[in-house]
Amino acid sequence: MLRIIHQLSDAKAELTRICDRTHNDQVTDKEAIVREIVDAVRQRGDEALLHYTEQLDQQQLTPATLRVDGAQLDAAYQQISQGLLKAIQKACKNIEHFHQQRLPKSWVTFEENGVVLGKRYAPMAKAGIYVPGGRASYPSTVMMNAIPARVAGVPRIVMVTPIGADGHISPAVLVAAQESGIEEIYQVGGAQAIAALAYGTATIPKVDVITGPGNIYVTLAKKQVYGTVGIDSLAGPSEVLIIADHTANPVHVAADLLAQAEHDPLAAAILITTDKAIAQAVSAEVSRQLLQHPRQTLTEKAIAHYGLAVVVKDLATAAELSDLFAPEHLELEIEDPWALLPSIHQAGAIFLGHDTPEAVGDYLAGPNHTLPTSGAARYASPLSTETFMKHTSLVQYTQAALKTVAEDIDVLTRAEGLPSHGDSVRFRVDM
Repeated sequence: MLRIIHQLSDAKAELTRICDRTHNDQVTDKEAIVREIVDAVRQRGDEALLHYTEQLDQQQLTPATLRVDGAQLDAAYQQISQGLLKAIQKACKNIEHFHQQRLPKSWVTFEENGVVLGKRYAPMAKAGIYVPGGRASYPSTVMMNAIPARVAGVPRIVMVTPIGADGHISPAVLVAAQESGIEEIYQVGGAQAIAALAYGTATIPKVDVITGPGNIYVTLAKKQVYGTVGIDSLAGPSEVLIIADHTANPVHVAADLLAQAEHDPLAAAILITTDKAIAQAVSAEVSRQLLQHPRQTLTEKAIAHYGLAVVVKDLATAAELSDLFAPEHLELEIEDPWALLPSIHQAGAIFLGHDTPEAVGDYLAGPNHTLPTSGAARYASPLSTETFMKHTSLVQYTQAALKTVAEDIDVLTRAEGLPSHGDSVRFRVDM
């Protein structure tokens, strides 16, 4: 059953513990392993990439077989149902429509005295998309990462994904890639794939930015190559926090909690409610729905360690606790969610009302499901077109405009002990 807490101090302590669940000594041990893999791929390229793929994933590949060929891409369409194809195409349409609204535009302004200021946006030349292939198949991850890159105008998008336990890449993943505009796909995963994208090999190109979630080894590899390339984020295990009042349906709330818990044994599923009866009913319903759950063992571990129900006196307190946790996904299953929204300041994505389960955001609504985790919503934002773009400042001064600021610049450069900075202005205005 879901643990129920009534004391505010206990709730804050538990939320802090859950938020910090990935910070442990095992991560330090894994960092050394990942560093060895990353350094080997950087130095030896394809040789190391193939060595670690055979050693860690039990897949024997050659440089010639690293890339998914056209026949395999074509065959994928024959291996999925028409219903799944239709759903993928609909999701692609919605995701593209949403991200087109957020496409930043270059701009220029003309100020007084001939000053011109502006900002120019441009796509990165190459983007690398990582799609995990461990416990499940994730065509949604393909679309959520690839489509914003394509909308941003990235001319070359490269995807890497590991071969599954059955010896194949999921055909749904391959179809989603093609529907999203990607055909350059390499069947390799893990820290070695991240290193290949960051440094390049004879087969896999070096990219400018790497996005997409993965296991702890993938996340640590992204952390280690950051600076050589850009990354979207250091994604932790998934999490949902649900604020519910007396109007919530316990069956729905329980299903939404389990929808997160079934991702990973480290996934967090948290309920904060103003109604004690709701907390008890949801706890019982979680246990009932778990009885026949296809991923019962994994999901039970997540609920046992990182599942929680907190009973609070009012919605203001619920919002305060939610902001303390800064959840990846926040559901407001309350009578008037829009009234509480101004009190919410920290969340990756917010789902408003009783009929908006987080799953609609995961798959079809359009906003990105690659979101900040582990409290990162305090300072980070969802993946977007901006992730695949860079902006450059534009500045132009006439001599007359330069004269109006020359004295102020001279004072500032002297204060910083940088006389040549001042000379670079004075020589121009004294001539």
